[in-house]
Amino acid sequence: MSMTPAPLKGEAPSPQSLGIPRIRIAVSSCLLGEKVRFDGGHKRDTYVTEALTAYFDFVPVCPEVAIGMSVPREPIHIVKTEQGLRVRGTRHRDLDVTDKLRQFGEAMAEELGDIELGDIDGYILKKDSPSCGMERVRVHGTGGAPSRTGVGMYAQAFMARRPWLPVEEEGRLNDPVLRENFFERVFVHYRWRQMQAEGMTPATLVEFHSRHKFAVMAHSQAAYRRLGRLVAKAGSEPIETLATAYEAELMSALKKCATRRGHANVLMHLLGFLRTQLDKEDRAELLESIENYRLGLVPLVVPITLLKHHFRRHPNPYVNKQYYLNPHPPELMLRNLI
Repeated sequence: MSMTPAPLKGEAPSPQSLGIPRIRIAVSSCLLGEKVRFDGGHKRDTYVTEALTAYFDFVPVCPEVAIGMSVPREPIHIVKTEQGLRVRGTRHRDLDVTDKLRQFGEAMAEELGDIELGDIDGYILKKDSPSCGMERVRVHGTGGAPSRTGVGMYAQAFMARRPWLPVEEEGRLNDPVLRENFFERVFVHYRWRQMQAEGMTPATLVEFHSRHKFAVMAHSQAAYRRLGRLVAKAGSEPIETLATAYEAELMSALKKCATRRGHANVLMHLLGFLRTQLDKEDRAELLESIENYRLGLVPLVVPITLLKHHFRRHPNPYVNKQYYLNPHPPELMLRNLI
């Protein structure tokens, strides 16, 4: 696997030129247009089925169908009981699929993480679902109106087994910041998994850390320092132990969305690599672009594009290795609205 980001010269890179084949992500089947819902319908999501198809292979999953429920079927919901939260039929309380959904979530966490079968690098779940919702799912039986405090039973079991896998709901992907954050994590997860598959060594861990420096800094400088202390132990501690700790720290840091202030700090660091190459006017233009971004007047793609322009004219080997400038295919336009 090539760990080198897309070159800064020429046209916008394809996924293949980024060294990334079509990435596998799991998706709730109904979002792909499959008629698996309780009423025999679907919830096809056009962003998933149209904008993402050039870059991702989808692994459809419908927990209800997988555990043997029919289509159509009696609706289910989460109910608060003396035995805890249960997933039961809305008409027949003796219909209880709680344990089946949990067991299927645990089984899929293992199956979709099998290297030989082909791991996934992300999961898009159906919001509000008593099986798949990742947050704010209605819980009944709390007195009065249902509370928005639940997590889908399948999703809860799955995420507990795969805590560092990027997971989002299709509804939250309508938020540009959450959308960019999710896909940044998907591509980082892919690169991390590929490095592990090829055989991680102290040298490859150090290289991975170096090339993700600015990406992590945009999310948390403190996390970057903690990751640096872990990498400093490479060669003196078992690589498996370091890798486990590093992945947890890395994916936890990236899960927190980067702020404008965090991005602006990284942009200023990158500007520092051009301090001797730019004339007064070019430097002033870049500074103004970064400040306008920090103030929310322009999206991130504006200063990023300007920086890329100058690094094409004045290549820097260290900067060219950084994934921050090319974290995902530009055709996805993930930085155009943040």
